[in-house]
Amino acid sequence: MGASLRLWHSWEVEAVMFSNLVFRNSRRGRKENGLFFTSLVISIVAFYIILSLSKQDVMIFLAEMESDAVNKLLLMIPVFYGMTLGILFFLIYFACKYQMERRRKEFGVYLMMGMRRSKLFTMLLAEDFLNNLLALLTGLPVAVLLSEIISLVTAKLVGMGIIGHRFTLSLPAIGFTVAGFLAIKLMAFLILSGKFSRQEIGSLLANSSGNEKKQQPAVVYGIGTVCGAGMLAAAYCLAIGGWAWHKTGWMSLTLLLGLLGTILLFYGMRAAIALLVKTGKANRKLHVFTFRQIQENVIHQSTSMAISSLLILAALCCFGAGIGIASTNQQAGEHVLDYTFRDDHTENPQQVLPNLQAVLKENGLERQFSQLFEMRIGRVHTTENFEDVFQMDSVMESLRRLPPSEKRDILLNNLSYTDFPYLICLSDYNRLLETAGKPALTLAEKEAAVYQDASFADTVSTAMLNEIFSGRPGALLDEDTIYLTGEVQSVNFVTDRSITLSFALILPEQQFLHYTQGDYDTYINGIMSREATQGASLMTAISDLNDQLAGIGLEDLGIEYESYLQNMGRYLFYMVAASYITIYLAIIFLVVANTIMGVQFLMNQQKTGRRYQTLVRLGATYKTICASARKQIGWFMGLPVCVAAVSSLFGVKALFTGLLSSRAQEAQGEMLMVSAAMIFLLCVVEYTYMTAIKRSSDRFLLTLMQPQREE
Repeated sequence: MGASLRLWHSWEVEAVMFSNLVFRNSRRGRKENGLFFTSLVISIVAFYIILSLSKQDVMIFLAEMESDAVNKLLLMIPVFYGMTLGILFFLIYFACKYQMERRRKEFGVYLMMGMRRSKLFTMLLAEDFLNNLLALLTGLPVAVLLSEIISLVTAKLVGMGIIGHRFTLSLPAIGFTVAGFLAIKLMAFLILSGKFSRQEIGSLLANSSGNEKKQQPAVVYGIGTVCGAGMLAAAYCLAIGGWAWHKTGWMSLTLLLGLLGTILLFYGMRAAIALLVKTGKANRKLHVFTFRQIQENVIHQSTSMAISSLLILAALCCFGAGIGIASTNQQAGEHVLDYTFRDDHTENPQQVLPNLQAVLKENGLERQFSQLFEMRIGRVHTTENFEDVFQMDSVMESLRRLPPSEKRDILLNNLSYTDFPYLICLSDYNRLLETAGKPALTLAEKEAAVYQDASFADTVSTAMLNEIFSGRPGALLDEDTIYLTGEVQSVNFVTDRSITLSFALILPEQQFLHYTQGDYDTYINGIMSREATQGASLMTAISDLNDQLAGIGLEDLGIEYESYLQNMGRYLFYMVAASYITIYLAIIFLVVANTIMGVQFLMNQQKTGRRYQTLVRLGATYKTICASARKQIGWFMGLPVCVAAVSSLFGVKALFTGLLSSRAQEAQGEMLMVSAAMIFLLCVVEYTYMTAIKRSSDRFLLTLMQPQREE
């Protein structure tokens, strides 16, 4: 019995000591490599936020109006999730490899003192599990809180705060976050532990050294720099000029030139760094050693530096373009109308408005609208020949006399297809202008104004036409002479942007009725009353009224309607798709790139630890050695960031060129300013990360300050 108690006590003491060792090593690992632990927490936060996107207030709201688009967006989430898992696996693998490389001597000592390999494996597994658990316990609450803040802020910015925010906890998002994170961590750990477990004690205790690589003649690096810069310049021109967006082949060529150009540029930087070594001041402390170290790091890691620079470039472009697009309201359009109704079952267009008013009054909804007015739109029906019904040769001739430009040529091409235009009734359009708070149009009997939807025109093209119309050029409408006057009109004549006209003529009522012969479409535009919106925001009021209209069965009566929510819904979806996804990708790319650069430098610093020990023996002070290492970090990490920052200015401009509509590109200057601010903000983040790497380097160098015996 006594022997059993002693055995149990011995086992208990051993278990406590083992647990203390695990906790102590885990705490020390997080302290020595806190940046990697922070990267894991950020990854967990990004995982949860993107996976819980379907639970966001904005997405729930959009699902009611843009269900197809929202479903397609949500179908892409697993793709982003899988891609991110693959990227983070390599990140975790190399970071864990660095951690184990730093502790190789420690592992050798454990084995030499009698610890079994199986127990060493158990210890490492327990340490890794503890770190993973702490990362999850830290990251998940932060992710849930941040997700709620994002949801509230987004709802506030777009006027949806009144929808009734409720706290949401996405259990599937938590499950996939935990499962994916633990899976890639366990896979990386098993691969690395298998490699280290097969090493002999002697190899674990021995110092590792850097691998020597052959130095090429300076002319080779010079050629690489010139070729790389040329390829990058060609890629910039193809992207900004818009050619890359025309065909898949051009886009592939642009990406290939950018990739190869960046790799060659970093490959050729070796010659520039060698030149700095020769021309630098020799009286600076450790000047030659510092730049030799920088030169060697670039030689050994030029490809990884190029890849890191490309990842940072992708992060800067995603973040800058996403925030730039989301920060503008150009896509939302001008809000003038709340509702548009259409009745295709009524043969007499003059009865559409009375019929709608009767239905609303019958169901007690007539007081929900302060205004209901007609918007009549038709075609020319005074002839059966629909070819060349409208001709404006004088306008086309005036355009041809303008200085040649891409805008002019596009406008000439677009106006060549306006031989059978839509017609808009002037009195109805003036009612719309009055509602929008704009001055009414005044047209004589034989005058007409031109209407172009905002999505089909830009500021430059509109200015060209306005200058020409100021001279009242003549045109032919069904062989009758009319005069085009006034400025081009573009106020949306219906609520939703799904009904757009690339070109139309606004005619006085008598001329409109004459040319349409009474055969036209009637849209009824509605403005909600103060009574309907009292005590709630406009979006809540429209949402409530939609429910009431659905309850009375308007569609069963043949009356279709659209509200401002449809237009707002498209804008919100565009904003969410542009901001949520791009910011998510930017965070992932930035975390991966920074961790790769930090791990690569610290691993290389550890491999060349003997050089620093030699400097200590020669009398170098800790402050001097740290200053040398900090300068190396500045060069090693600063070069990729600087190249990425310069390239991102062209990259964001290229994204705007390919993704934005012609109308939205008018706000490109504002978007570029916002993007530049975001790029600067990320550069500040990069500087902060660089400072953290310098501190990690200082802690490692402190361990080398005591000269060690080598046997």
